[in-house]
Amino acid sequence: MGHYRRVFFFGIVRAITCLLVWNVTVVAAQAAAPEPVDWIVTGKFVVTMDASHRVIPHGSVAIRQDRIVGIGPAEEINARFQAAHTLKREQDLIAPGLIDTHTHAAMSLFRAFADDQRLQDWLTKFIFPAEAKNVDREFVRWGTELACLEMALAGITTYTDMYYFEDEVAETTKRAGLRGVLGSSVIGFPAPDYKSWQEAIRGAARYLDTYAHDPLIVPAVAPHAIYTTPDEALRAAHDLAVKMNAPLLIHVAETQKERDDAIAKRGMTPVETLEKLGVLDGRVVAAHCIWVNDDDLEILKRKGTGVAHCPSSNMKLASGIAPVTKMLKLGINVGIGTDGFAGSNDSADLILEMNLAAKLQKVATMDPHSLPAEQVLEMATLGGARVLGLDREIGSLETGKRADLITISLAHPNAVPLYNLYSQIAYAAKASDVDDVFVNGSQVVSGRKMLTLDAEEIYRRAEAYHLRVINSLR
Repeated sequence: MGHYRRVFFFGIVRAITCLLVWNVTVVAAQAAAPEPVDWIVTGKFVVTMDASHRVIPHGSVAIRQDRIVGIGPAEEINARFQAAHTLKREQDLIAPGLIDTHTHAAMSLFRAFADDQRLQDWLTKFIFPAEAKNVDREFVRWGTELACLEMALAGITTYTDMYYFEDEVAETTKRAGLRGVLGSSVIGFPAPDYKSWQEAIRGAARYLDTYAHDPLIVPAVAPHAIYTTPDEALRAAHDLAVKMNAPLLIHVAETQKERDDAIAKRGMTPVETLEKLGVLDGRVVAAHCIWVNDDDLEILKRKGTGVAHCPSSNMKLASGIAPVTKMLKLGINVGIGTDGFAGSNDSADLILEMNLAAKLQKVATMDPHSLPAEQVLEMATLGGARVLGLDREIGSLETGKRADLITISLAHPNAVPLYNLYSQIAYAAKASDVDDVFVNGSQVVSGRKMLTLDAEEIYRRAEAYHLRVINSLR
């Protein structure tokens, strides 16, 4: 009996031992099993623009649904994750998607129309009359499609818009797969969509409610400026923005005339006027801010107002040079904007805007250290996200953030040799170097081909509108 008891005992021990070994093996295998993800994007470098501005040579980004779930050396990411789709760009850098903090997308159909004018003449003699004769819902749709096509191919994943029929802008932006902070305009005279500012406020309220929880659209209210929008309308727009927790977009101190007229009529600068009206309370994006003094800057800093700097527009319209270096030193959030396609710029090339922004500050301050390449790239990415109040979601490549990223080719003559990645992007890269674009985890551009829009149909429609605009002005 003792023999059988020993055999039984050792059998039980062996069984338990095998069970324990099996459990340990299963747990180890499960721990080592790659996590499923939708995409792994690999490049020669990953330029994160995170808090430490980490650059990862031969790095990868893992994407699951709309979020970044891993970022690091390619070997580590490939060991940790199993991807349904992979994109290997061995001669590209991976960067956060670019953020345009001020534009007017549908005005792409007025590209190169009435150039070489001062802002007031351009608006009152050319643009406003042309808009009155041509802008309707369909015009806005196709103008926005054209703009989204150009912006996506230039690496812009988020743009900030102020125009008419903004719900149409929103739907078009969603079809394109881009992210938009889109402002429904409020102006003090009959506009193509609303015939009074009171109607515009009611329309903006409906629009804000419709897109309040959209994954791609951040709805905003956009009173045009203090010289085109009555004080009562400015207050109403602000009240609506605060009530709906929405951004307010507005042109501020763009020209010397705007500043001088405000002082002559009100005894206050445009910034002081907006502060007195209470319009700067809340989430405000102020476009331009060229003609501002030290007191104005202190107000903007105290109110937490974000500034959209538009170098091409400011130069082309001879509006002046915004004191960006001083703003940044004060801690004011400053992003970069293209400011539309008609007269004020004519393109959606935010890489070019980075180049010009940096150089303008150097010549304005007579200091080559002003606005270095790394800082201007931050303005076009995480800095722009801060201006829009979206820096927890976009603007840098970090685990947990939205998967908005681009690849930029380094296999062109303008990218060789490579000494400094930030200088390469800010001073040497071109919009045409952008290869791929992801927004919210979805690829919208692949190898410089737009996946979400019909380019040929857009070009056909644009030519038809070109002829319509010409005929309307005869």
